[in-house]
Amino acid sequence: MALQAGIVGLPNVGKSTLFNALSSAKAQAANFPFCTIEPNIGVITVPDHRLIELEKLVKPNRVVPTTVEIVDIAGLVKGASKGEGLGNQFLGNIRSTDAIIHVLRCFEDDNVIHVDGSVDPVRDKEIIDTELQLKDLDSVEKKISKSEKQAKSGDKEMLRGLEILTELKAHLEQGKNARSMELSKEDIAKHVQDMFLLTMKPVIYVCNVDEKSVVAGNRHTQAVMEAVKAEHAEILFVSAAIESEIAVMESYDDRQMFLEDMGLKESGVARLIQSTYRLLNLATYFTAGVQEVRAWTITKGMLAPQAAGVIHSDFEKGFIRAEVIKYTDFVSLSSEAACRDAGKLAVQGKDYLVEDGDIMHFRFNV
Repeated sequence: MALQAGIVGLPNVGKSTLFNALSSAKAQAANFPFCTIEPNIGVITVPDHRLIELEKLVKPNRVVPTTVEIVDIAGLVKGASKGEGLGNQFLGNIRSTDAIIHVLRCFEDDNVIHVDGSVDPVRDKEIIDTELQLKDLDSVEKKISKSEKQAKSGDKEMLRGLEILTELKAHLEQGKNARSMELSKEDIAKHVQDMFLLTMKPVIYVCNVDEKSVVAGNRHTQAVMEAVKAEHAEILFVSAAIESEIAVMESYDDRQMFLEDMGLKESGVARLIQSTYRLLNLATYFTAGVQEVRAWTITKGMLAPQAAGVIHSDFEKGFIRAEVIKYTDFVSLSSEAACRDAGKLAVQGKDYLVEDGDIMHFRFNV
Protein backbone atom coordinates (compact mmCIF):
# COMPACT_ATOMS: atom_id res chain seq x y z
CA MET A 1 0.00 0.00 0.00
CA ALA A 2 1.57 3.28 -1.11
CA LEU A 3 0.75 5.30 2.01
CA GLN A 4 2.84 8.38 2.65
CA ALA A 5 3.72 10.62 5.56
CA GLY A 6 5.19 14.04 4.77
CA ILE A 7 7.95 15.64 6.85
CA VAL A 8 7.15 19.36 7.15
CA GLY A 9 8.52 22.35 9.02
CA LEU A 10 10.14 25.74 8.58
CA PRO A 11 13.51 25.92 6.80
CA ASN A 12 16.52 24.74 8.82
CA VAL A 13 14.68 22.83 11.54
CA GLY A 14 16.35 19.50 10.63
CA LYS A 15 13.82 17.96 8.23
CA SER A 16 16.31 16.73 5.64
CA THR A 17 18.80 15.52 8.26
CA LEU A 18 16.01 13.47 9.83
CA PHE A 19 14.86 12.22 6.43
CA ASN A 20 18.39 11.05 5.60
CA ALA A 21 18.53 9.12 8.86
CA LEU A 22 15.14 7.58 8.11
CA SER A 23 15.87 6.38 4.62
CA SER A 24 18.56 5.29 2.25
CA ALA A 25 17.71 8.28 0.04
CA LYS A 26 20.18 11.16 0.50
CA ALA A 27 18.51 14.56 0.42
CA GLN A 28 20.86 17.52 0.45
CA ALA A 29 21.24 18.81 4.02
CA ALA A 30 22.59 22.35 4.01
CA ASN A 31 22.62 25.37 6.31
CA PHE A 32 20.31 27.55 4.23
CA PRO A 33 16.57 27.71 3.45
CA PHE A 34 15.00 25.68 0.62
CA CYS A 35 17.82 23.16 0.27
CA THR A 36 15.06 20.63 -0.44
CA ILE A 37 13.07 21.84 -3.44
CA GLU A 38 11.59 18.71 -5.02
CA PRO A 39 10.06 16.32 -2.49
CA ASN A 40 12.40 13.41 -1.76
CA ILE A 41 10.66 10.09 -1.20
CA GLY A 42 12.15 7.36 0.96
CA VAL A 43 10.76 3.87 1.50
CA ILE A 44 11.12 3.15 5.20
CA THR A 45 11.21 -0.32 6.76
CA VAL A 46 8.85 -0.69 9.72
CA PRO A 47 10.70 -2.35 12.66
CA ASP A 48 8.86 -5.49 13.79
CA HIS A 49 10.34 -8.03 16.21
CA ARG A 50 7.75 -10.60 15.07
CA LEU A 51 9.52 -10.98 11.73
CA ILE A 52 12.71 -11.95 13.56
CA GLU A 53 10.87 -14.64 15.52
CA LEU A 54 9.15 -16.00 12.41
CA GLU A 55 12.48 -16.13 10.58
CA LYS A 56 13.97 -18.24 13.38
CA LEU A 57 11.10 -20.73 13.23
CA VAL A 58 10.44 -20.95 9.48
CA LYS A 59 14.03 -20.45 8.21
CA PRO A 60 12.84 -18.96 4.89
CA ASN A 61 14.96 -18.10 1.85
CA ARG A 62 14.18 -14.45 2.40
CA VAL A 63 12.39 -12.06 4.76
CA VAL A 64 10.50 -9.02 3.47
CA PRO A 65 9.43 -6.37 6.00
CA THR A 66 6.58 -3.93 5.48
CA THR A 67 7.24 -0.29 4.62
CA VAL A 68 5.89 3.25 4.76
CA GLU A 69 6.86 6.04 2.36
CA ILE A 70 8.27 9.21 3.89
CA VAL A 71 8.32 12.43 1.84
CA ASP A 72 10.73 15.27 2.65
CA ILE A 73 8.90 18.45 1.65
CA ALA A 74 10.45 21.89 1.00
CA GLY A 75 10.49 24.37 3.91
CA LEU A 76 7.68 26.90 4.27
CA VAL A 77 7.63 30.64 5.06
CA LYS A 78 4.94 33.15 6.01
CA GLY A 79 2.65 33.86 3.08
CA ALA A 80 2.86 30.35 1.61
CA SER A 81 -0.93 30.20 1.34
CA LYS A 82 -0.69 33.18 -1.02
CA GLY A 83 2.20 31.69 -3.01
CA GLU A 84 5.14 33.22 -1.13
CA GLY A 85 8.46 31.34 -1.30
CA LEU A 86 7.72 27.80 -2.45
CA GLY A 87 4.22 28.05 -0.97
CA ASN A 88 2.03 26.57 -3.69
CA GLN A 89 4.45 23.71 -4.28
CA PHE A 90 4.81 23.04 -0.55
CA LEU A 91 1.06 22.98 0.06
CA GLY A 92 0.47 20.79 -2.98
CA ASN A 93 3.04 18.28 -1.77
CA ILE A 94 1.39 18.10 1.66
CA ARG A 95 -2.02 17.55 0.07
CA SER A 96 -0.79 14.35 -1.58
CA THR A 97 0.35 12.76 1.72
CA ASP A 98 -1.76 10.76 4.17
CA ALA A 99 -0.26 12.16 7.38
CA ILE A 100 2.09 14.89 8.59
CA ILE A 101 5.33 14.60 10.56
CA HIS A 102 5.78 18.18 11.81
CA VAL A 103 9.41 18.82 12.78
CA LEU A 104 10.00 21.62 15.28
CA ARG A 105 13.43 22.99 16.13
CA CYS A 106 13.96 22.65 19.88
CA PHE A 107 17.73 23.17 20.08
CA GLU A 108 20.03 26.20 20.28
CA ASP A 109 22.96 26.43 17.86
CA ASP A 110 24.44 29.74 16.69
CA ASN A 111 26.00 27.94 13.72
CA VAL A 112 22.61 26.91 12.29
CA ILE A 113 20.66 29.90 11.01
CA HIS A 114 16.96 30.12 11.89
CA VAL A 115 14.82 31.68 9.18
CA ASP A 116 13.16 33.98 11.78
CA GLY A 117 16.33 34.74 13.72
CA SER A 118 15.51 32.95 17.00
CA VAL A 119 14.47 29.53 18.30
CA ASP A 120 10.77 29.42 19.17
CA PRO A 121 9.07 26.11 18.23
CA VAL A 122 5.60 27.28 19.27
CA ARG A 123 5.86 30.29 16.96
CA ASP A 124 7.16 28.02 14.20
CA LYS A 125 4.22 25.66 14.65
CA GLU A 126 1.75 28.53 14.53
CA ILE A 127 3.29 29.86 11.30
CA ILE A 128 2.76 26.56 9.52
CA ASP A 129 -0.66 26.00 11.11
CA THR A 130 -1.79 29.46 9.96
CA GLU A 131 -0.69 28.87 6.38
CA LEU A 132 -2.42 25.49 6.24
CA GLN A 133 -5.56 26.92 7.85
CA LEU A 134 -5.68 29.79 5.36
CA LYS A 135 -5.40 27.35 2.46
CA ASP A 136 -8.14 25.19 3.97
CA LEU A 137 -10.31 28.26 4.55
CA ASP A 138 -10.04 29.09 0.87
CA SER A 139 -11.15 25.54 -0.03
CA VAL A 140 -14.10 25.68 2.39
CA GLU A 141 -15.26 29.12 1.20
CA LYS A 142 -15.25 27.93 -2.41
CA LYS A 143 -17.37 24.91 -1.51
CA ILE A 144 -19.76 27.07 0.56
CA SER A 145 -20.32 29.32 -2.46
CA LYS A 146 -21.20 26.27 -4.56
CA SER A 147 -23.31 24.64 -1.81
CA GLU A 148 -25.40 27.77 -1.20
CA LYS A 149 -26.74 27.54 -4.74
CA GLN A 150 -27.47 23.82 -4.40
CA ALA A 151 -29.11 24.22 -0.97
CA LYS A 152 -31.75 26.57 -2.40
CA SER A 153 -33.58 23.47 -3.62
CA GLY A 154 -34.35 22.66 0.03
CA ASP A 155 -32.65 19.26 -0.14
CA LYS A 156 -32.00 18.19 3.48
CA GLU A 157 -28.60 16.67 2.71
CA MET A 158 -27.48 19.82 0.92
CA LEU A 159 -28.66 21.95 3.85
CA ARG A 160 -26.81 19.70 6.29
CA GLY A 161 -23.65 20.02 4.21
CA LEU A 162 -23.93 23.81 4.17
CA GLU A 163 -24.39 23.82 7.95
CA ILE A 164 -21.23 21.74 8.46
CA LEU A 165 -19.20 23.88 6.05
CA THR A 166 -20.31 27.08 7.80
CA GLU A 167 -19.27 25.65 11.19
CA LEU A 168 -15.96 24.49 9.73
CA LYS A 169 -15.31 27.96 8.29
CA ALA A 170 -15.83 29.53 11.72
CA HIS A 171 -13.58 26.89 13.30
CA LEU A 172 -10.72 27.67 10.90
CA GLU A 173 -11.21 31.42 11.32
CA GLN A 174 -10.59 30.94 15.04
CA GLY A 175 -7.10 29.58 14.22
CA LYS A 176 -8.07 25.96 14.87
CA ASN A 177 -7.14 22.96 12.73
CA ALA A 178 -9.93 21.03 11.00
CA ARG A 179 -8.87 17.80 12.71
CA SER A 180 -9.85 19.28 16.10
CA MET A 181 -13.49 19.86 15.07
CA GLU A 182 -15.91 17.19 16.23
CA LEU A 183 -17.44 15.60 13.15
CA SER A 184 -18.95 12.18 12.56
CA LYS A 185 -17.29 9.83 10.09
CA GLU A 186 -20.45 10.02 7.99
CA ASP A 187 -20.41 13.82 7.83
CA ILE A 188 -16.71 13.84 6.96
CA ALA A 189 -17.26 11.31 4.17
CA LYS A 190 -20.27 13.17 2.71
CA HIS A 191 -19.31 16.81 3.10
CA VAL A 192 -15.62 17.29 3.97
CA GLN A 193 -13.47 14.50 2.56
CA ASP A 194 -13.59 15.67 -1.05
CA MET A 195 -11.78 18.92 -0.12
CA PHE A 196 -8.65 17.04 1.07
CA LEU A 197 -8.11 19.61 3.82
CA LEU A 198 -4.51 19.99 4.95
CA THR A 199 -5.35 20.50 8.64
CA MET A 200 -7.59 17.43 8.65
CA LYS A 201 -4.58 15.17 8.22
CA PRO A 202 -3.32 13.37 11.35
CA VAL A 203 -0.05 14.73 12.76
CA ILE A 204 2.99 13.74 14.85
CA TYR A 205 5.07 16.53 16.37
CA VAL A 206 8.79 15.74 16.32
CA CYS A 207 10.86 17.94 18.62
CA ASN A 208 14.36 18.03 17.13
CA VAL A 209 16.53 18.38 20.25
CA ASP A 210 20.22 18.43 21.12
CA GLU A 211 22.01 15.38 22.51
CA LYS A 212 21.53 16.20 26.19
CA SER A 213 17.76 16.77 25.76
CA VAL A 214 16.86 13.59 23.89
CA VAL A 215 15.55 11.77 26.98
CA ALA A 216 13.98 14.42 29.22
CA GLY A 217 13.50 17.31 26.78
CA ASN A 218 14.11 20.98 27.55
CA ARG A 219 12.27 24.29 27.92
CA HIS A 220 11.45 24.32 24.21
CA THR A 221 9.86 20.85 24.29
CA GLN A 222 7.89 21.81 27.41
CA ALA A 223 6.50 24.81 25.53
CA VAL A 224 5.49 22.57 22.60
CA MET A 225 3.77 20.07 24.89
CA GLU A 226 1.77 22.86 26.49
CA ALA A 227 0.84 24.35 23.10
CA VAL A 228 -0.48 21.09 21.59
CA LYS A 229 -2.04 19.42 24.64
CA ALA A 230 -5.57 20.10 23.37
CA GLU A 231 -4.82 18.30 20.10
CA HIS A 232 -4.12 14.91 21.75
CA ALA A 233 -1.30 14.51 19.23
CA GLU A 234 1.75 12.33 19.71
CA ILE A 235 5.00 14.15 20.53
CA LEU A 236 8.45 12.62 20.08
CA PHE A 237 11.86 13.89 21.20
CA VAL A 238 14.41 13.06 18.51
CA SER A 239 17.92 14.32 17.87
CA ALA A 240 18.43 14.38 14.11
CA ALA A 241 22.17 14.75 14.70
CA ILE A 242 22.31 11.58 16.82
CA GLU A 243 20.17 9.69 14.32
CA SER A 244 22.63 10.66 11.57
CA GLU A 245 25.45 9.07 13.57
CA ILE A 246 23.45 5.89 14.15
CA ALA A 247 22.49 5.65 10.46
CA VAL A 248 26.10 5.22 9.32
CA MET A 249 26.89 2.45 11.84
CA GLU A 250 26.87 -0.89 10.05
CA SER A 251 27.00 -3.11 13.15
CA TYR A 252 23.78 -3.75 15.08
CA ASP A 253 25.82 -4.23 18.27
CA ASP A 254 27.56 -0.87 17.77
CA ARG A 255 24.21 0.85 17.35
CA GLN A 256 22.83 -0.77 20.51
CA MET A 257 25.90 0.17 22.54
CA PHE A 258 25.64 3.74 21.28
CA LEU A 259 21.96 3.91 22.27
CA GLU A 260 22.67 2.47 25.72
CA ASP A 261 25.40 5.07 26.27
CA MET A 262 22.79 7.73 25.43
CA GLY A 263 20.29 6.21 27.88
CA LEU A 264 17.96 5.10 25.08
CA LYS A 265 16.25 1.74 24.49
CA GLU A 266 15.69 2.31 20.78
CA SER A 267 16.53 4.92 18.19
CA GLY A 268 14.35 7.94 17.50
CA VAL A 269 13.99 6.73 13.94
CA ALA A 270 12.48 3.43 15.12
CA ARG A 271 10.06 5.25 17.42
CA LEU A 272 9.08 7.66 14.66
CA ILE A 273 8.45 4.90 12.13
CA GLN A 274 6.28 2.98 14.59
CA SER A 275 4.36 6.14 15.50
CA THR A 276 3.81 6.95 11.82
CA TYR A 277 2.48 3.44 11.25
CA ARG A 278 -0.02 3.93 14.12
CA LEU A 279 -0.90 7.43 12.91
CA LEU A 280 -1.88 6.09 9.50
CA ASN A 281 -4.14 3.52 11.20
CA LEU A 282 -2.19 0.62 9.72
CA ALA A 283 -1.81 -2.99 10.77
CA THR A 284 0.37 -5.91 9.66
CA TYR A 285 -0.40 -9.47 8.73
CA PHE A 286 2.14 -12.10 7.69
CA THR A 287 2.57 -14.84 5.13
CA ALA A 288 5.07 -17.47 6.21
CA GLY A 289 6.60 -20.23 4.11
CA VAL A 290 9.97 -21.71 3.24
CA GLN A 291 10.35 -19.45 0.21
CA GLU A 292 9.46 -16.24 2.04
CA VAL A 293 8.32 -14.74 5.32
CA ARG A 294 6.69 -11.41 4.55
CA ALA A 295 4.88 -8.61 6.35
CA TRP A 296 1.93 -6.99 4.55
CA THR A 297 0.50 -3.56 5.33
CA ILE A 298 -3.26 -3.14 5.63
CA THR A 299 -5.58 -0.46 6.95
CA LYS A 300 -7.18 -1.47 10.25
CA GLY A 301 -10.70 -2.72 9.68
CA MET A 302 -10.00 -4.58 6.44
CA LEU A 303 -11.83 -7.82 5.78
CA ALA A 304 -10.04 -10.93 4.53
CA PRO A 305 -10.72 -10.39 0.77
CA GLN A 306 -9.41 -6.81 0.96
CA ALA A 307 -6.31 -7.96 2.81
CA ALA A 308 -5.76 -10.62 0.16
CA GLY A 309 -6.03 -7.92 -2.49
CA VAL A 310 -2.97 -6.21 -1.03
CA ILE A 311 -0.94 -9.15 -2.35
CA HIS A 312 -2.67 -9.20 -5.75
CA SER A 313 -6.03 -8.02 -7.07
CA ASP A 314 -6.77 -11.58 -8.29
CA PHE A 315 -6.62 -12.79 -4.68
CA GLU A 316 -9.48 -10.45 -3.79
CA LYS A 317 -11.55 -11.11 -6.92
CA GLY A 318 -11.35 -14.88 -6.61
CA PHE A 319 -11.28 -15.10 -2.80
CA ILE A 320 -12.58 -18.42 -1.42
CA ARG A 321 -11.30 -18.54 2.15
CA ALA A 322 -8.38 -17.65 4.40
CA GLU A 323 -6.49 -20.01 6.68
CA VAL A 324 -5.49 -18.02 9.76
CA ILE A 325 -3.07 -18.69 12.61
CA LYS A 326 -2.56 -16.22 15.43
CA TYR A 327 1.04 -15.08 15.83
CA THR A 328 1.19 -16.11 19.51
CA ASP A 329 -0.03 -19.62 18.65
CA PHE A 330 2.50 -19.98 15.83
CA VAL A 331 5.38 -18.92 18.08
CA SER A 332 4.31 -21.09 21.01
CA LEU A 333 3.75 -24.21 18.85
CA SER A 334 6.70 -23.50 16.50
CA SER A 335 5.16 -24.50 13.15
CA GLU A 336 2.08 -24.43 10.92
CA ALA A 337 1.75 -28.20 11.12
CA ALA A 338 1.72 -28.12 14.93
CA CYS A 339 -0.89 -25.36 14.89
CA ARG A 340 -3.04 -27.38 12.51
CA ASP A 341 -2.78 -30.48 14.70
CA ALA A 342 -3.65 -28.45 17.80
CA GLY A 343 -6.72 -26.94 16.17
CA LYS A 344 -5.17 -23.48 16.12
CA LEU A 345 -5.58 -22.99 12.35
CA ALA A 346 -8.95 -21.35 11.63
CA VAL A 347 -10.68 -21.31 8.25
CA GLN A 348 -12.24 -17.87 7.73
CA GLY A 349 -14.61 -16.50 5.09
CA LYS A 350 -15.29 -13.15 3.43
CA ASP A 351 -16.56 -11.49 6.62
CA TYR A 352 -13.42 -12.14 8.65
CA LEU A 353 -11.90 -8.95 10.13
CA VAL A 354 -8.14 -9.30 9.83
CA GLU A 355 -6.23 -8.67 13.07
CA ASP A 356 -2.73 -7.28 13.48
CA GLY A 357 -0.25 -10.17 13.60
CA ASP A 358 -2.41 -12.74 11.81
CA ILE A 359 -0.47 -15.31 9.79
CA MET A 360 -2.55 -15.98 6.70
CA HIS A 361 -2.77 -18.26 3.70
CA PHE A 362 -5.37 -17.43 1.05
CA ARG A 363 -7.31 -19.79 -1.18
CA PHE A 364 -8.65 -18.22 -4.37
CA ASN A 365 -9.87 -19.09 -7.83
CA VAL A 366 -9.91 -16.86 -10.93
